[in-house]
Amino acid sequence: MTIAPLPYDTGTAGMVQLLTPDGELREHPEHALDLSDDELRGLYRDLVMVRRIDSEAVALQRQGELGLWAPALGQEAAQVGAGRAMRERDFAFPTYREHGVAWCRGVDPVSLLGLFRGTSHGGWDPHERGFAPYAIVLGAQVLHAVGYAMGVQRDGAIGADGEAVLACFGDGASSQGDVNEAFVWAGVMAAPVVFFCQNNQWGISTPTDRQTRVPLHRRADGFGFPGIRVDGNDVLATLAVTRTALDLAREGHGPTLVEAFTYRMGAHTTSDDPTRYRTADELAGWQERDPLTRVRRFLDREQLADADWHAGLNADADALAARIRAGCLALPDPEPLSIFDRVYSEQTAELADQRAAHASYLAGFTS
Repeated sequence: MTIAPLPYDTGTAGMVQLLTPDGELREHPEHALDLSDDELRGLYRDLVMVRRIDSEAVALQRQGELGLWAPALGQEAAQVGAGRAMRERDFAFPTYREHGVAWCRGVDPVSLLGLFRGTSHGGWDPHERGFAPYAIVLGAQVLHAVGYAMGVQRDGAIGADGEAVLACFGDGASSQGDVNEAFVWAGVMAAPVVFFCQNNQWGISTPTDRQTRVPLHRRADGFGFPGIRVDGNDVLATLAVTRTALDLAREGHGPTLVEAFTYRMGAHTTSDDPTRYRTADELAGWQERDPLTRVRRFLDREQLADADWHAGLNADADALAARIRAGCLALPDPEPLSIFDRVYSEQTAELADQRAAHASYLAGFTS
């Protein structure tokens, strides 16, 4: 079957960018960003640490210590920019790949591994961190985010010092009914939520041009709220755009759809082989836009970080990696019957019967 070419530019048309791939800082008339030297160095530190978390987790999976991992290679700037745009009282609803947002919200990286090792269903307190458990069901968390945002609205937590919600999802999830239903509710109710879509070009093995006939951020038009495309490999632009969108949400102006235009340089998960559906030339082109490289070039150009600072950062990353490896191996195996403990706030008769039946089954192995 032949499909006509898309009638729009799938690339950078109308995209907000503050930092070029060469590390050159540009001004934007609508999305200015004023950061101190320490804050700029801090963003680069975030990027380096998030990439190291990701690479260690991939290695642990290859060594048989994790059942699966969803790499975020290439998407660090989108996630760190969005995560650092949030305020303390804001709440994020992630997919299973938001390792950078988790880092920014203070979630221990070892806790992320529990889900993929099979030792926990989450491992952190969502209310303490303002970060919900990872969502495996594609797109479900976006409805959860809108429901939570409507609760914020009804609690009266709206205003300059109010709360906002970040709903993270990918271009693949944008094709799910749950996401579009969430758009309907948020638009009609003017819910204080920012829909943060990381368009990494591939919904597993399906390219974006087989999911939409318009740029993803323009889908917001049909639901009655604004959409904007930002260079998702530019941590500064992503921070600026997402911060503005969250401010508008908490002040009562309703939702915004932010499309972070980025690229998944690794596999969809460690069970995936991306060489079967994309070319080496495509990957090489995006490697030239590496989000870490451009910030490093900027820091070097502006002489904001010297060799000793980078050496210290690398040492910190090595220490984090060692802690992740040791922490992963030390994760305790859960008590088998604990799977029944947190299904409902109060145990039902049916669940009690299931627990008793499973306890009897397990007892048969010890008699």
